[in-house]
Amino acid sequence: MQTLHSRGAPQPVKPNRGRDLIPPGSRVDWDGHVTCGTAIFVIPAQELSAILGPGGQVARAHPSYEHRPGQIRMAQAVAQAIEERCHLCVEAGTGTGKTLAYLLPAISSARRVIVSTGTRNLQEQVFFKDVPFLERALGRKISACYMKGRSNYLCLRKFSELDSEGGLPGSQEREYREAIRRWKDRTETGDLAELRELPEDLPLWRRLDARRETCTGQKCPDFENCFVTRARRRALESDIVIVNHHLFMADLALRQGDFASVLPDYSVVIFDEAHELEDVATQYFGVMVSNYRLEELVRDTDKALEESRLESSAVRRQTAKLRPLAEEFFGPFRAREGRYPMDEPREACRGPEGAQEAYRRLMSALALLESGLQALPSGGDVVEVLVRRAAELRAELGFIMESDSREYVYWFEVRGRGVFLWASPINVSSILAERLFSRIDTAILTSATLSTEGNFHFIRARLGLEETRELIVDSHFDFREQAIFYVPREIPEPREPGWAQEACAQLESILQASRGRAFLLFTSYAQMELMYGMLQPRLPFPMMMQGEMSRSGLLERFRATPNAVLFATSSFWQGVDVQGEQLSCVVIDKLPFSVPSEPVVAARIRFLNHSGGNAFYDYQIPEAIILLKQGLGRLIRSRTDRGVLALLDKRVLTRSYGRTFLRSLPPAPMTHDLAEVRNFFARAGS
Repeated sequence: MQTLHSRGAPQPVKPNRGRDLIPPGSRVDWDGHVTCGTAIFVIPAQELSAILGPGGQVARAHPSYEHRPGQIRMAQAVAQAIEERCHLCVEAGTGTGKTLAYLLPAISSARRVIVSTGTRNLQEQVFFKDVPFLERALGRKISACYMKGRSNYLCLRKFSELDSEGGLPGSQEREYREAIRRWKDRTETGDLAELRELPEDLPLWRRLDARRETCTGQKCPDFENCFVTRARRRALESDIVIVNHHLFMADLALRQGDFASVLPDYSVVIFDEAHELEDVATQYFGVMVSNYRLEELVRDTDKALEESRLESSAVRRQTAKLRPLAEEFFGPFRAREGRYPMDEPREACRGPEGAQEAYRRLMSALALLESGLQALPSGGDVVEVLVRRAAELRAELGFIMESDSREYVYWFEVRGRGVFLWASPINVSSILAERLFSRIDTAILTSATLSTEGNFHFIRARLGLEETRELIVDSHFDFREQAIFYVPREIPEPREPGWAQEACAQLESILQASRGRAFLLFTSYAQMELMYGMLQPRLPFPMMMQGEMSRSGLLERFRATPNAVLFATSSFWQGVDVQGEQLSCVVIDKLPFSVPSEPVVAARIRFLNHSGGNAFYDYQIPEAIILLKQGLGRLIRSRTDRGVLALLDKRVLTRSYGRTFLRSLPPAPMTHDLAEVRNFFARAGS
């Protein structure tokens, strides 16, 4: 976790929060609740209307102000939900201005509010764009901070240790280390996102980040200067704490265990891009063990023994054994890349085959390492952390390989040389109902794509949200005039032979008509890379692909490059805002159905079908509709934007379920004729 920055003067503890808006005679209790009688004080509805309406502070501060009645309706609904301590679901169509609609009531509530976003891109937008704008508009400072997961931030102790080791193999790694050294001395935050010139998945960073597994907490000599420590302090002093769903769910899971929470206490949480909550919760309420965790435990143990000059032949024997034992256990999983059920490996570990012996030896070695570390005469804080890590690995691996709980799905994933073993909850609705929604006063769930076919049944069922108010605010934009929706009829279905070649030809024609200026959004990395390779020699436009640099760096480069074409996958389907002619076309390759053989999806399908439902219509279609709406929503971001939405999947026309998709999409005129696409751009004069 970490703040990139904090706004507003440091405050004493909770009772002074929101002091500028607390009326005389109000009482502030120890939880930070400001009460007038029995109600929480928020900006009155008429005042919200005045602030957001024509002639209000927002209009005067915004050079391109547009009156949005839907924004005012949403702000009033959020304020009422906070005041009356109830939950609220809001679908705010594209252009509503939902961020300001929830921030205004939040900053006036005099309560600590967690704002949780679906992506780090959206986090940065809220903190660096929306909060400063409101400060200018309202003429006052907003006490806000920004936090991420610990692995995003530099560990000062690790960098010092790496620096003392001397050179790194390879000139490129040395360049990366020198770049990090120069940045370390000037950064206020230690956030990797500031190093935009570095690759997105830099292996060196894993040796330097501030993950909990290697943290000694207050016993660390760098504790006071630690970026994580600074973040925690700022959060405790802030009214608004802006996080992402991953950090929020990690904190929620920690609150159930023996570890201190990451986030400060709160009673109001606002989930922006709330449609992502189920998948993120599934990850953090599950258990994962990887070969990397074991390798890092061995490496860190050997390093700790060497640095502390502890002589322990028993521990050294165990670390020497763990490497080959881990390879013996994880090796058979590497037969193929991808995600697969764990049924066969789990059965093998219980049976008489070699897999059982490899598993037994690995578990025994972990237990011996744990007891050997505990027996060290003067291990210190670092050794305590190693003992905890060994115990956690043994317990979690045992749960994954031996648990018989029907509430979990057991699966593994192979990526490169990494093997990741998982036990994931099949249904998180009861977990979230008990641990989140029943324990806080107000949860605001919002997104441009929260409903399917005009209701919230799907999202409420998936998240366990039983009692909530509901509001749907239509888009502020006129899709009938600003866009057309192109779906080619003369194209094979995605599973039919020849689809990739025809899709590539379609993309080439569309991009020639749009003169680049496009997002090409794919449902898989493999499809993205295939199309990039096929089109790169055929297109005269600057082409960029996700993974070449950080997401924020890639987005900046796209905005600054005329006629650019960006090839991207899921992380660019949402929370990305490019206004103007620079983005005039969004193409999606296929209807974004989850892969039914993917282990978690397959388990959810089985669960729903065995419970008497129809998983295809109750789960797979609604989920795909929400994601498709997100992707198409990248195009029209202002009233002056014009562009073409394209879907290279004719199943939306030929299959019976296609009508369900079409009823949920923006009301742009549909065409099947490429000539209409060319004419649209010609009429637009671009």
